[in-house]
Amino acid sequence: MEALDLARWQFGITTVYHFLFVPLSVGLAYLIAFMQTMYVTKNDEKYKQLAKFWGRLFLLNFAVGVVTGIMQEFQFGMNWADYSRFVGAVFGGPLAVEALVSFFLESTFLGIWIFGWDRLSKKMHLASIWLVAIAATLSALWILSANSFMQEPVGYEIVNGRAEMTSFFALLGNKQLWVEFPHVIYGALATGALFVTGISAYKIVRKQQVDLFKTSFSIGIVVALISSILTATAGHTQSQHLMSSQPMKMAAAEALWNTSGESAPWTVIASIDPEAQKNGFQIEIPYALSILSYNKLTGSVPGILELQAQYEQLYGPGDYIPPVRTTFWSFRIMVGSGMLMILLALFGTWAMIRKRLEQYRTFLKLMIAAIALPFIANSSGWIMTEVGRQPWIVFGLQKTEEGVSPLVSSGMVATSLIGFTIIYGVLAAVFIYLVVHYTRKGVETDEAHDISSSEKIHTTAI
Repeated sequence: MEALDLARWQFGITTVYHFLFVPLSVGLAYLIAFMQTMYVTKNDEKYKQLAKFWGRLFLLNFAVGVVTGIMQEFQFGMNWADYSRFVGAVFGGPLAVEALVSFFLESTFLGIWIFGWDRLSKKMHLASIWLVAIAATLSALWILSANSFMQEPVGYEIVNGRAEMTSFFALLGNKQLWVEFPHVIYGALATGALFVTGISAYKIVRKQQVDLFKTSFSIGIVVALISSILTATAGHTQSQHLMSSQPMKMAAAEALWNTSGESAPWTVIASIDPEAQKNGFQIEIPYALSILSYNKLTGSVPGILELQAQYEQLYGPGDYIPPVRTTFWSFRIMVGSGMLMILLALFGTWAMIRKRLEQYRTFLKLMIAAIALPFIANSSGWIMTEVGRQPWIVFGLQKTEEGVSPLVSSGMVATSLIGFTIIYGVLAAVFIYLVVHYTRKGVETDEAHDISSSEKIHTTAI
């Protein structure tokens, strides 16, 4: 394989792998903060026990996320030197703020939270975990401000062939950022919530510390329902923004080769033939794409071939069509996973309100498997976002093939790709083993019996 292809594979693998841990850190931090808030306001020991239990899993996830994030950054200097030189003057600001302010605050207050249980007042200690959650959210904001520039460049000028920032506030005011950021944060909350409900369901099915984990399940399922609906709503807003910022991505996500009529149907599934530039078998829902794009029953959506002709006039000769199959199916995997999350959370909330949760053992087992749904949705969503932007690495300014390091051979990239993959595999195995270990161990108490006992529960340190 060419060095460019290998570099793209490495970027895809490291980015998707790292992004498995980021949303969980953000979402789980807020859930832990809420549980500890309940402990402080109600003075109920079970919420303290829950905060400590989920805190252990949060720390595992945070540690792996830091390692994978550092390794991800290495590849920019190794494989994407020309890209780094082109956008360095723009990305330097937000990435520096993320590293020196947000991540520093997150790490500092996380340390205070870990070691401050018996050293700080309840309210001061509670403030530390809320600051961890807020700092994690701000880290996401700065990272997404850089990614938004790749999707929709603003606040820059080209000087000596490099993009240089002209307005930091224009970068923060990027419209792409403010449709992307809520979508990511709501998705992170859904990720943390389904992680909590899934593990809680496992403990309930096994009849271990049932009363305690029914409490965490109840918290998680409500957050899962609300955040899943908000994620879908934010995603709808983001798709509408694509109509003006990246219409080619929208057309590819729908495998829409030719411009639609006055009303555009949404294609549920299709047999796509990129070589012939047409679809074979397909199932469509009338008017749905117009609603998705414009919030009304009428509205023509430009097709891939028309946009290709426009881009050739604007940017010069070339192929501006992204991988249609990947963009199309990744979008549907994301949407399908999101719909399943909403349905499961809706049923779980109903069962919780009716106090029938333990009667639905099949549902509880499904919730264990449903832990994977937000990870699938997050990953497929990022694949659609990045692949759908091709052939651009910075939309309209630099193509992906122009950003690769010119002096790095395919052998060098292959070696680092194999090395990273092995390390990631080891990290995944260790992470899964420890999560399973602590899940089976459950909440630590000084008593040998279940939390449902009427005896008082004494807490232990993490």
